[in-house]
Amino acid sequence: MIYDIEFETMPREALEAIQARRLQATIERVCATVPFYQKKIAEAGLKPTDIKSLNDLKRLPFTTKQDLRDNYPFGMFATPMENVVRIHASSGTTGQPTVVGYTARDVQTWSMLMARSLAAGGATRGDMIHNAYGYGLFTGGLGVHYGAERLGASVIPVSGGNTKRQIVIMKDFGPTILTATPSYTLHLAEVAAEMGVSFENLNFKFGIFGAEPWSENMRHEIEKKLNIVAVDIYGLSEVMGPGVAIECHEAQQGLHIFEDHFIPEIINPETGETLPYGETGELVFTSITKEAFPIIRYRTRDITSLNPEPCVCGRTHVRMNRVTGRSDDMLIIRGVNVFPSQIESVLMEMSGVEPHYQLVVDRVDNLDKLTVRVEVGEGIFSDEVKQLQDMERNIEKNIKDLLGVSAKVKLVEPKAIERSEGKAIRVIDNRKI
Repeated sequence: MIYDIEFETMPREALEAIQARRLQATIERVCATVPFYQKKIAEAGLKPTDIKSLNDLKRLPFTTKQDLRDNYPFGMFATPMENVVRIHASSGTTGQPTVVGYTARDVQTWSMLMARSLAAGGATRGDMIHNAYGYGLFTGGLGVHYGAERLGASVIPVSGGNTKRQIVIMKDFGPTILTATPSYTLHLAEVAAEMGVSFENLNFKFGIFGAEPWSENMRHEIEKKLNIVAVDIYGLSEVMGPGVAIECHEAQQGLHIFEDHFIPEIINPETGETLPYGETGELVFTSITKEAFPIIRYRTRDITSLNPEPCVCGRTHVRMNRVTGRSDDMLIIRGVNVFPSQIESVLMEMSGVEPHYQLVVDRVDNLDKLTVRVEVGEGIFSDEVKQLQDMERNIEKNIKDLLGVSAKVKLVEPKAIERSEGKAIRVIDNRKI
């Protein structure tokens, strides 16, 4: 089902005309209301009237997460606080939190885009959505919640945690759509198995998963363990929250970006040069309908590419390929760029390996050392020491062959790696300590 068929299937020429008009209005607005953008755009030698077409977008300066932190908490807001009805913020685990605001119209727009997203992911008015994203300052839970209500579906606001209770609710209430992070979804499957509950006996049809990078192999693992079709959703609070882009369940081949509200670009993360369709680089977004917190050429640090080819579902918006990692979370091990998702792809090819792992980086004698801790199944861990050692060496060889980097693999017993109710902690980089 396509929720908003007029805009989601709009011809390219008409879509770009809307983008250009909304971009011009946004630039005029931020230059009149946000001191940061007034100064930044003036320093680039530009006036608002210089932005006449989409081609002029690349002339504008970038916005970074550090810019948001430097203007903490409300310095990037483009409307008086009396018009702000909602505030969300990042956790601030890697620095000063980033704070975003929403007017009543922003909340309505977000709800509509999330309704679009849920429909693309297989949800309908008659579905019941088990929403296991976290509620609170994190945008995931409330974003899905408002979108589900806008769609007309029933929503269970269960949030994260209380995992055993969630399994009971799944049995008793019979929800048909699951929304959660991929890592927490696998934890749900794990706990359900311990409780003797099979997802084959539950009512789920589709799962909509995001908030952290995950591989195609993890998708297959989730689909197998939960007996559902798993769809990838993308968003970030700085741009709106979840619902910036989503896969359609028909194709599961790239995430449709809602381009009538967000203009995507791919840039070379080193030079800032805009790259053409198909080339891999850093994803950049400009919001063109936000009132409280518009953002110009925001560097997401997410690594992906854009695909303009038509989709079997009928949507015409450009698709972004699955995020392979982040340019700022990327590990550089002895000169080699390594993303956790690349390691995950290797691990998921191995039989007996569970989808729970951590990358630990240390510096020993001025050299970087990468250790991959990965859980194995109950039966595997009880094998002889030599068999486990052979398995570790085999994984080490596969990592070396694929990524060109040496890693020490350490198999650990089931449940040895701490579970997360939100985003999984995949990397422990002791070089920064």
